[in-house]
Amino acid sequence: MRESGDGRWDADRSPGTGGLVPRTTALGERSPTVETALVAVGVFLVQYPLSLLGVVGVGLFALDPGFVHEPWTLLTSVYAHAGPGHLLGNLLGLVLFGGLVERVSSRARFHAFVVLTGALSGVAEVTLGSLVTLDARAVVGVSGAVFGLLGYAITGNGLADRLLRALDRATARRGTVTVVLVGLAVVVAVVTAGPRTAVVGHAAGLSVGLLAGRRRVLHRRSR
Repeated sequence: MRESGDGRWDADRSPGTGGLVPRTTALGERSPTVETALVAVGVFLVQYPLSLLGVVGVGLFALDPGFVHEPWTLLTSVYAHAGPGHLLGNLLGLVLFGGLVERVSSRARFHAFVVLTGALSGVAEVTLGSLVTLDARAVVGVSGAVFGLLGYAITGNGLADRLLRALDRATARRGTVTVVLVGLAVVVAVVTAGPRTAVVGHAAGLSVGLLAGRRRVLHRRSR
């Protein structure tokens, strides 16, 4: 669909999308949030039935401490999910926070951010998280990237920028804001933790998003 001059959506069919992907980014490109959701659903529709049939397990897609020998899992683990509830919960967060961030970004930057943040949060979980729990971990899901998008939405706006600049001036110490943002990420990750939650991965993803939002790394000017 294409956005018309009066803000309405006009029909605009796109090969392979069935007209489901609107134009919403700062550059008027197709929604990377919707595209990310479609990829996650597509991977799940292949992965989950095969795992139920015993043909392949979730472990084939999961990121674990042996990812150096299975580098493809840095990508597949971002889009694979453990079950329908896991997928739906992550899609809800993706639509909510991705829908905000994509309006200041481009498709390329958005997709790169999702993949890199998702992979980094996964690596943090299977390394630092495994050390904390003294148990080898494996992770799947886009939640690390969703927390990254949440962080970017929090700090990547004018009000937050003014508040953080004021904190910089008040403390007059280099790195104070960074410490505060990482501390905030850890607190949020712990407070929102639940059973089998990748707390370290979520904290890492949120930290990356908060710091990236302050630097406006995804921002692009509208045409």
